[in-house]
Amino acid sequence: MVGAFEQALLALMIFVIMLGMGASLTPRDFYLALRRPYGLAIGVISQYGFMPLIGFLLATFLVVPETIALGILIMACMPGGTTSNIFTYFSKGNLALSVLMTVTSTVIGVVMIPLVLVLYASALNLEIPRENIIVTLVLLLVPVAIGMVLRKLSANVGAVTEFFGSALALFFILFLMVSWIPRNWQFLLETTSATYVASIGLGVFGITIGYLFARALRLHPRNARTVALETGIQNGPLAIAIIVFTFQGAEAQAIMAVPVLYSLFIVIVSTCVTLIFRRANTAAEQKIPDSLL
Repeated sequence: MVGAFEQALLALMIFVIMLGMGASLTPRDFYLALRRPYGLAIGVISQYGFMPLIGFLLATFLVVPETIALGILIMACMPGGTTSNIFTYFSKGNLALSVLMTVTSTVIGVVMIPLVLVLYASALNLEIPRENIIVTLVLLLVPVAIGMVLRKLSANVGAVTEFFGSALALFFILFLMVSWIPRNWQFLLETTSATYVASIGLGVFGITIGYLFARALRLHPRNARTVALETGIQNGPLAIAIIVFTFQGAEAQAIMAVPVLYSLFIVIVSTCVTLIFRRANTAAEQKIPDSLL
């Protein structure tokens, strides 16, 4: 499903994406985040409360093989992706909140991803090599730290690195569409409807529940749109990288099915949602600064 060349390219892309994420950060960002824990709580609950539960329910009620169920759980337990920041911008959301939620879920993910994966995998009697996943996640924090150093040394270099990191996240998905779909057309035809439901449902249910959760908290509609997109748009490239570096052979290829399909469909789902958000009547919305409330 993903060849040796694509795996090497994926590793390079993940490094640059995480480097770009780090380049968007300064120590002051963490200081401000800690001073406003409300935004952090929203991010943690959305990413590691709702999404893993959605993945667990899909894996439980859909009739799928164990490898597909494991792929659903891994995809559901990922942090937010940098792609969510782009869709937040185009949907007229709160970009500052989006970036904060993405960064928070990624950093906390070193602890939370293995924790929630083991919890839900145990409930489904699935085996998770948590040690390998932890090592992979820790290694992925290295380019984040390097990106922060680059930003500290030169704001211009940091800005360019941040741009390339975000652009590569979208390029990776486009690369999958152009190179992967033609070679795996037979796989797409043979894939069960349950696998498609899971791959598309993760994004649809995540965005819907995230929006309802934000509105229940009486957040401004602009911030509610942000929370919705941050909740439903997961880091697909990171999920694929974890599977490639954690599992072997045919097992890895089978587990990878849902993250790959999710990465393909989430762009379509997010585009439709963004168009809906942009067409919504925002006349009553007051113009507010990029705050967390």
